[in-house]
Amino acid sequence: MKINDALRTAYEGISSAKVRTMLTMLGIVIGISSVMILMSLGASAQALIIDQVQGVGSNLIFVVPGASKGSKMAAPQSSQGIVIKTLVAADVNALRQEPSILRLAPDVRGGARVVFENKDTSITYQGSTPEFFAIRNFEFARGGAFTNEDVTGANRVAVIGSQLAVDLFGARDPMGKIIRLKNIPFRIIGVLEKKGVGAFGIDEDSLVIIPISVAQKQLLGINYYNTLSIEAQPQYDINFVKDRITKVLRFSHRVTDPDKEDFTIRTQEDVLSLLGNITGVLSAFLSAIASISLIVGGIGIMNIMLVSVLERTKEIGLRKALGAKNAEIILQFLLESVMLTFVGGLIGTLSGGVLSFLISTAIRNFGQPDWTFQMPMSALILSATVSTVTGIVFGLYPARQAAKRSPVEALRYE
Repeated sequence: MKINDALRTAYEGISSAKVRTMLTMLGIVIGISSVMILMSLGASAQALIIDQVQGVGSNLIFVVPGASKGSKMAAPQSSQGIVIKTLVAADVNALRQEPSILRLAPDVRGGARVVFENKDTSITYQGSTPEFFAIRNFEFARGGAFTNEDVTGANRVAVIGSQLAVDLFGARDPMGKIIRLKNIPFRIIGVLEKKGVGAFGIDEDSLVIIPISVAQKQLLGINYYNTLSIEAQPQYDINFVKDRITKVLRFSHRVTDPDKEDFTIRTQEDVLSLLGNITGVLSAFLSAIASISLIVGGIGIMNIMLVSVLERTKEIGLRKALGAKNAEIILQFLLESVMLTFVGGLIGTLSGGVLSFLISTAIRNFGQPDWTFQMPMSALILSATVSTVTGIVFGLYPARQAAKRSPVEALRYE
């Protein structure tokens, strides 16, 4: 049997039962659409996160207290809720002498409720120095940053994020207004431009940033730092600066064995690599869940093809009586199965792409203006491959069952 004859026969077999064919393809359509949507949303989320991290700056280095146990990219102990006090003022003073460092800002963080008149909300407050704003590429919608004099004088001034300004003041001008953190009054001297989620997963649009001296002594009662944010000199390679910071901190902490370091250093490349791994694993996990519907759809195709074999038993017997070989019978039914899954995969790809675009548009318009529609090529390749493979795998058994029919018994079948 020629391939074009086999294709025509397969098409006739499928089109003879249109309703059954449509119901059979539905599982494949739903499965492929689900995979396409999840892969698209995963790629869009990954692009958004990476863009926001890159927006902080490409030559940044973060130092956090505590060692990273295990792999190079393992989370430091301080991120696991363990209080570690190894980063202190002596470390900052030593690092400020390193010529490969352009700017350095220690910071501390805490959580509290911020109150203005009869409004209050839970926020993250951050204590730092004036260099913090330049290092993190913060721009001001109103006002400006506090000064070194504010830090040394422990002045109770604050810079707030754009969303917090809306939440507390609405259309009113927040400049000069007094807010309270832990019942301590702070005068607002600046409002930041919209920034989004920044390093360490903090919503920077709802931040309150105050002088580090006030945060340490009056709010937290500590004398150590949570993070050192460092901007490298542009003429130096980022890894060279990282090595220099490591040597300075080892000397400052009297560490001679690298395995006993009590600090962790991360560059932007490290953060991006870690985020890429996390979002990649999450997308793969969600796609694997969605693929369950493909298996269900494939089983449905196998069942329908088995029914088709029974219904066309006399046809199979007649073909074999006229000289059709087992391979030709297998080819005919296998082509029918592949046609079903291929057409279902095509419809699923188109519908998945359209739905992904509509969902991304809704997210961009109603919640996240920086969200962009992403459709990775791997999703298109995967949909075509999976739909074809599903047709072959789940169509092979019914095709073999058809080929095993004895022509004599098939012709007698009622």
